[in-house]
Amino acid sequence: MKPTNRTFSAAETTIFEVASRLAVEHQAINLGQGFPDNNGPDDIRAKASEFLEDQPNQYPPMMGVPALRQAVADHDNFFYGLDVDWEQGVLVTAGATEALASCLFGLIEPGDEVIVIEPLYDSYLPIIRRAGGIVRMIRLQPPNWDLPQKELANAFTEKTKLIVLNSPMNPNGKVFSRNELSYIAKLLTKYDAYAVCDEVYEHLVFDSRQHIPLITLPGMSKRCLRIGSAGKTFSLTGWKIGYVVADPVLLQSVTRAHQFITFTVAPNLQRAVAYGLKKPEEYFKLLSEDLQGKRDFLCEHLNSIGFSILPCDGTYFITADMSHIGFDGNDVDFCRHITINAGVSAIPISAFYENSPPEKLIRFAFCKNLKLLEDAAGRLRRHFGK
Repeated sequence: MKPTNRTFSAAETTIFEVASRLAVEHQAINLGQGFPDNNGPDDIRAKASEFLEDQPNQYPPMMGVPALRQAVADHDNFFYGLDVDWEQGVLVTAGATEALASCLFGLIEPGDEVIVIEPLYDSYLPIIRRAGGIVRMIRLQPPNWDLPQKELANAFTEKTKLIVLNSPMNPNGKVFSRNELSYIAKLLTKYDAYAVCDEVYEHLVFDSRQHIPLITLPGMSKRCLRIGSAGKTFSLTGWKIGYVVADPVLLQSVTRAHQFITFTVAPNLQRAVAYGLKKPEEYFKLLSEDLQGKRDFLCEHLNSIGFSILPCDGTYFITADMSHIGFDGNDVDFCRHITINAGVSAIPISAFYENSPPEKLIRFAFCKNLKLLEDAAGRLRRHFGK
């Protein structure tokens, strides 16, 4: 038999699916996969039902329904002061992962160099490589995850096409500072490169920190593609509604890739998300405050059990060091052990690295209700006798 595609046939099943299956098998509390345990805002779901019946359910425009594209443009203007061409500068996608794929397939030519930052979301590398890109990796080091400026500068060459920038960052909760973003912007200008900006956790930022889109910095409006996610902003991850904002000229090739991947997405869900993006600012503020409280709650409990907690400035996730917990094994062994024996699922941080990862760091999702987080902490405390 002839071989199938090497990039995808060599890829393993995503760690999130593996961990969730194991959690189901052992009836464990799933703090691995990053999805909330509520059902999303009642009013947005009601609008989705209403919009399912009030218009034909046929193909909407390829770039997205006008109401959502306008709402995304208005949202970015309100929160970030961006002047977005809603007709030509906004693309609606089947979730942020499809947005990433469309951006990368639309921009990368075989032989182009693409800079990525470890730890990283697992879809980046296979898409880049399938598009023919050559990966140039730099690494942030725990516990502070500071941007290594010299290492980043050395990664850029005349062949650099783009950098993939995730902020707030999964899995480590880092929010890039203005100084770090300015340094990246200087390199993009110097080497005439682009940035694919994965900003799906834009409204999940804590401790009065500010999410700054790279596209808002001087000279970046024509170099950046900004990706957002209704799933993260409205706790509706199953809807798979994402969006890309970019200069219309830059967005053209991304749109062409999108038309051959999914073409379009459910019209009623798009219109319901448009309704959600018009919610008052208080909604977005309360979203981050609620998650910050859950972060603090779980951090306190994990710390009392013996974990060392690394900084978490945003996202759904805590990074915990299990070096002093009294377990003889690496992070993969530990996550499997606690799923089977303690009834709590988590994700090994090594899954977010390609080579030589740290082996004592665990990712716990805290986007759950407090009772569930308390139950999970109780199970871990009883298992480790603390």
